[in-house]
Amino acid sequence: MLKVRRSRLYTLWFGWYSRRQFRKYFNSVRVFMQFGVQEMDLRTPVIFYANHAYWWDGFWSQLCTEKFFHQRLHIIIEFQQLQKHLFFTRIGAFSLDRSRPKSWPTTLRYAAELLTDNNERQNALWIFPQGKIEHVDKRPLVFFKGAASIASRVLEKIPQLYIVSIVSRIEYLDEQKPELFLSFREPFLVSRKEYAGANDLNAYMQKMTESHLDELSEKIRSRKLDDAMTLVKGSASVNRKSEAFRRFMRLDSWNKVPGSFRKKL
Repeated sequence: MLKVRRSRLYTLWFGWYSRRQFRKYFNSVRVFMQFGVQEMDLRTPVIFYANHAYWWDGFWSQLCTEKFFHQRLHIIIEFQQLQKHLFFTRIGAFSLDRSRPKSWPTTLRYAAELLTDNNERQNALWIFPQGKIEHVDKRPLVFFKGAASIASRVLEKIPQLYIVSIVSRIEYLDEQKPELFLSFREPFLVSRKEYAGANDLNAYMQKMTESHLDELSEKIRSRKLDDAMTLVKGSASVNRKSEAFRRFMRLDSWNKVPGSFRKKL
């Protein structure tokens, strides 16, 4: 298993690099956030669980952490992928090898240790329980039980933790470049006393993610976007640049028209 080898310098570089990439390829990255997400008790760890529909999913977790949270970020990445991109271990990533089931308990225990570690910042784990990229509209969603199993191990050590649903969707609206929309649901506080087990929690997360995705899709279709915060604003696309150029040329041509003639017009 590849473990976290956190580096402040790499984290700063990755934040800069991610913003640069999003500005280049997207018109904007916008975030819907329900009440309570930024008001969590920092002494209680949190598991963010998300659908996995895009190559970009590993990038925006770091940006959201920088912008909205005072947290110590961790993220699970498939072993084969993390082995190719070891620098992700410098920003909080560690691996899960699905080809070696005997290694899974070690990874799950390690994740629980990270979440219950003594730290001045809130310990956070970002996980994509589908385990692979699947179409955003696929139904029903099928989650591996890793996130729920980690929650079980955390609750053996401490009395409670948060779980938070996050969903993402990429859409083309009125611009040449696409829009990336992220949505955070209100945190669900899971307590040891009321915990019904990993199977029930996993089923809850699947249904929550499905309804959350449908809710975000409806917001985008109906253009109810006023509540969204802009995380990254992209650079001007070709169509915006050409429109600005045409406006400039028309203004420039108008300014060259003699004043007496303009008054007659």
